[in-house]
Amino acid sequence: MTLLSAPVEVMPMGRLRLSDLPRLARRHPLVLIGGGLLALLIIMALTAPFYAGDPVNIDPFKRLQPPSAATWFGSDNLGRDVFARTIFGARISLLVGLLSASSAAVVGLLIGVVAGYSRSFDNVVMRVMDGLMSIPTILLAIALISLTGPGIGILIVAIAIPETPAVARLVRSVVLGVRERPYVEAALCGGARLPKVLWRHILPSTVPALMVQGATVCASAILTEAGLSFLGVGVPPEIPSWGNMIASSRLYLAIAPLTIFAPGICLAVTVLAVNLLGDGLRDLFDPRSKRRR
Repeated sequence: MTLLSAPVEVMPMGRLRLSDLPRLARRHPLVLIGGGLLALLIIMALTAPFYAGDPVNIDPFKRLQPPSAATWFGSDNLGRDVFARTIFGARISLLVGLLSASSAAVVGLLIGVVAGYSRSFDNVVMRVMDGLMSIPTILLAIALISLTGPGIGILIVAIAIPETPAVARLVRSVVLGVRERPYVEAALCGGARLPKVLWRHILPSTVPALMVQGATVCASAILTEAGLSFLGVGVPPEIPSWGNMIASSRLYLAIAPLTIFAPGICLAVTVLAVNLLGDGLRDLFDPRSKRRR
């Protein structure tokens, strides 16, 4: 039986072969669509300096110009190229989203594994996680940024902190179920040390759930970054970001609609791609979730 023909088993990633990709695309199109859109956005963002132009050049004589061969999406209220700013803005959203999700996943994984395996540590840490989850993400981020000032680094930390409890609780729930499995008990009875058991038996079981939750956190981080930048407490105004582009152009919607529609559509497509990828990964790792829908 091939790994893709088992309808009720979690797919082991290590056994995926190149010849399985066509069947994977047919069975799980969301992974292909979401991953393809996200890969395209990443490539566009990385190669932006070669084709997008200058996103910060100000030309007062070209304020609010309509789309043309020189400026594909027109110009904003300061004469800056909207197309260039939109493409370069993808760098900020993707950077903040991916790094925030990665940071929350790593910290949440460590906390969740230890809390799920240690009852004394669990009682203390989970109450702290519950307290953090009770605080709205955007309010906690605004408070942290207000104390330190705007910047990409502090923005990533401010978004990752409130997202960590959800990851920790998810990993903890997985560990609580896995630690009672017979193979874990057999390994401990056979003389295996706890770090080895955690590394070989516990951590691999958390990877599927962690990847799906990471996609959710990434989408949430992208939206949070855009909201904070719109409010003026995200990245500095001189750095092109979809949030501050929408904020600075909202008064000129009737004159130059592309100044808002371009970053807004890109933001929606990016979040949609990440969510599609997350849904596809959920179906890929646990096909029973697709049967229940």
